[in-house]
Order: sequence, then C-alpha cells, then structure tokens
Amino acid sequence: MKSWITKAAIAIAMVAALPILAQADTWQIDPMHTNVEFTVRHMMISNVKGQFQKTSGTITVNGNDPASAKIDATIDASSIDTRVEKRDMHLKSPDFLDVAKYPTITFKSTKVEAEGPNKFKVTGDLTLHGVTKPVVLEVESSGPPIHDPMGNTRAGASATTTIKRSDFGLTWNKALEAGGVMVGDEIAISIDVEAIKK
Repeated sequence: MKSWITKAAIAIAMVAALPILAQADTWQIDPMHTNVEFTVRHMMISNVKGQFQKTSGTITVNGNDPASAKIDATIDASSIDTRVEKRDMHLKSPDFLDVAKYPTITFKSTKVEAEGPNKFKVTGDLTLHGVTKPVVLEVESSGPPIHDPMGNTRAGASATTTIKRSDFGLTWNKALEAGGVMVGDEIAISIDVEAIKK
C-alpha cells in the first residue's frame, strides 16, 4: 500500500530538493546518499513507512539563478522496500505499482520559486503508474556546497509533499468491518537529497 507513496514521494521529493544547488551548472544526484521515504495510513489506526532504494537524476542551473533550475529525477519502482517481503511483492503487483508495466517513477520540474533563506517551492510533473500530475515540493537547502575529502563539490536539501494515490490510478483497497478502509489515500513523501557537481 505504500508503494504509491514511495513512487510519488520518491521521484518528486528528490528532484525538488536540488534547486538549492543554483551555484553550479550541472549536479548529479548521489544515489548512495539520497533517501526517498513515504508514509501511508494503515487500517485507520497506524502509519506504514517505506522507501525506494534506487534513485537517479540531474539538476542544471544557469549561473546563480535558482529560478533557472531544471530538475529531472527517476525512481526505480521495483526498488520499493517496506521491510516486509510479502507486502513489497503486493505493492509491485498490478494491484498497486504494476512495476512490470510501469518500471519507473519520474519527476520533471517546471518552476522553482524562492520562499525565503534556503527555502524553495518546486513545482513539477510527477509520473506515477502511467499517470502524470503536477505536484509541489517544499524544499529546504542544507546550506552552501562543501568539498568532500575526494575533491568533489557536494550540496544537499530536503523536500516534502503529499499526494493522493487515487489521483494516479492507485485505487486498490478493502473495506473494514468496523468501518473505513485498509489503506489510506493520502501519501506523505519525505526526501533527503545529496548531489555532486559535475
């Protein structure tokens, strides 16, 4: 049930966090230090969390103009991980993500707006389960870029958003005897991105 969250959450959140890297021309998302998580309501009483293990993407910026940032991120839908193998297999099935038919989740930014010191609003198109919808990410930069021990220039950011899985055709559910449904519609997405200047 969390696969939907992860997809949207994962591709959008990652891309949205990079606009802060406006000091460079091209940045590449570091998959080893980027995390896309999602949270969804389970049986009306608790939250289930998951993440996507494989993400990639680039961010390009013209000079020091954050508004010129272009973000392009891709998530491997089959890399969904909720720590329960049986549940993960169900999320990969046609009931949810249908990874055989829709192997990736993508996010492409369309607008980046400054909201305050190190804060941005990133609007973009999220494609999940074969459906493309506009989403808005609230992004906060980790501060100015740094140089790592290997000589690379790195920058980081975090992003959050909330989507409805039903908007992307993810409607599987089961009614509960006591009322309500097994899986919530809203999916909260949280992304931590680290990128390397190329």
